Parts: sequence; structure tokens; C-alpha cells
Amino acid sequence: MATIHSFEELDIWKLARELSSDIFKLIQNGDFKNDFGLINQINNSSGSIMDNYAEGFERGGNKEFFNFLVYTKGSCGETRSQILRAFERN
Repeated sequence: MATIHSFEELDIWKLARELSSDIFKLIQNGDFKNDFGLINQINNSSGSIMDNYAEGFERGGNKEFFNFLVYTKGSCGETRSQILRAFERN
């Protein structure tokens, strides 16, 4: 089994980075860019997903990493809820 030396090697971090990038592209277009409150929330929560993976990994321990996985799950739920809210607003 390979050893991972940095959070950038984590496949899940790479996916979170893609999600954050995709959301950023979406909020730059159309009517969505006029809802400043929602833009701020969804941009921050999607960025928190990748940031929590990184911070947890950098803490250097399994217990700390697990705690940040829990925080990440919360950020995923928040982002998903905001995506649904945006969808319902067209």
C-alpha cells in the first residue's frame, strides 16, 4: 500500500477541489451572480470541503483527521443544501 505524503495526493481532496472550482464557475454566470448572500455561502462552504481535508491531514494524527472528516461531512451537507436552494430559485 502506498504512503500518502501530502493532502494534494488524496483523491477525495482532488474531487473537492473540482467541486469548488465548478461552483465558482457557476456563480460567475447568469442571474445567480446577483444573489450575493447565497454566492458567499456556497463559495465558502464548497471551499471548506477541500480545506477541511487539507487541515485534517496536516494535523498529523488519525484522531485529528477523523474530526476534520466530520467537519467536512457538515460542509458537504451545507453545500448540497445551498445547491438545492439555488436550483429552486432557478
